[in-house]
Amino acid sequence: MTRTILDLHLLQTVPPSCLNRDDTGTPKTAVYGGVRRARVSSQAWKRATRQGFHHLLDPSELGVRTRRVAELLAVRILELDATIQESEAWALAAATVQIATGSKVEVRKRKADAAKSDGPEPAPESKYLMFLSAHQVDGLAEIAAKAHGADKDYFKDKALKDQAKKIANSGHSVDIALFGRMVADGADINVDAAAQVAHAISVHRVENESDYYTAVDDYKERESDDLGAGMIGTVEFNSATLYRYAAVDVDLLHKNLGIGLREEEPLTEPVRRAVEAFVQCFITSMPTGKINTFGNHTLPDAVVVKLRSSRPISFVGAFEEPCHATEETGGHVRQAAEALASYIPEVERVYGVEEDAQTWVLRVGTNTGALADLGVELPLPKLVTAVGAEVARRQGS
Repeated sequence: MTRTILDLHLLQTVPPSCLNRDDTGTPKTAVYGGVRRARVSSQAWKRATRQGFHHLLDPSELGVRTRRVAELLAVRILELDATIQESEAWALAAATVQIATGSKVEVRKRKADAAKSDGPEPAPESKYLMFLSAHQVDGLAEIAAKAHGADKDYFKDKALKDQAKKIANSGHSVDIALFGRMVADGADINVDAAAQVAHAISVHRVENESDYYTAVDDYKERESDDLGAGMIGTVEFNSATLYRYAAVDVDLLHKNLGIGLREEEPLTEPVRRAVEAFVQCFITSMPTGKINTFGNHTLPDAVVVKLRSSRPISFVGAFEEPCHATEETGGHVRQAAEALASYIPEVERVYGVEEDAQTWVLRVGTNTGALADLGVELPLPKLVTAVGAEVARRQGS
């Protein structure tokens, strides 16, 4: 069966930074090829990518992932019926989410206990993060609003439960279609993720370093006051040239999105728009860990994008033997580009998939010159448009 698989391979250099840290505040690492590498988790880069969607896509095409689902739904309920009290809206929202997803939404014990002694009544929350699209929120809010003033058996009606489940399992947003949704209490409305994102790792060995810093107290009454710093501390960091990889099953993405929410547009338009948003946001996004401390706002040195008809292929094996920067060879980018440029055609030749992919290349500077012959070289706006057009052509054929 012919498939449409999107592969993205990126080389990105990051100066001293702490993009993604563990529970001790240390930048994450992993051993690969027998040496310690810098690592940025897939969750960190997926979150950054998803945040980028808000600058490209209409809010109606996006979702919200939250435990405060009752409050989220209540806002829409109150817009539909202003006569409903806020606490009533919370209760209606909780009951509606439960019949739609099977998950209980109730006041957390800690907040309930605190409210008994002093404080307003807290809103109910789900046990875990609930991912709902704007379309699903609107549909469930309409069901909840109609329950206002209805008899106590309103939510027991089987037809209503089926309707609520159907709403929760259709009209998926771009981010839900790409990154999936797991509902522990309602597996029948789970969504398989169309996108897979690898942990980014450095192409070379890294050693975490530590920055000792001081902060000065700006207000002192006399010069003879304590002359020491107001506070001292340390923050760990590293710098790295990262190999980043992501794959999108375009066919599954198309299935997850369905026919789309706009009747006037072509059937392939939702998937084209979603793919273009993913390509642009994955390439340009940056996790925000310690971003104010390090200001590490870099963009990739090189991007190789492939559309395949078989299966995803990561080329991380090009860096199993770590790059070594020397005065003769220069920095890591040149070596990484050369390693990738020789490894890709070799893998594709050996496995007989060299004719299977269309390839586009984005690169910056002479150090990435080795990648130029891998595909059609385009700047980002044209690359995004070209990939989207080819996806639409394949999905429409």
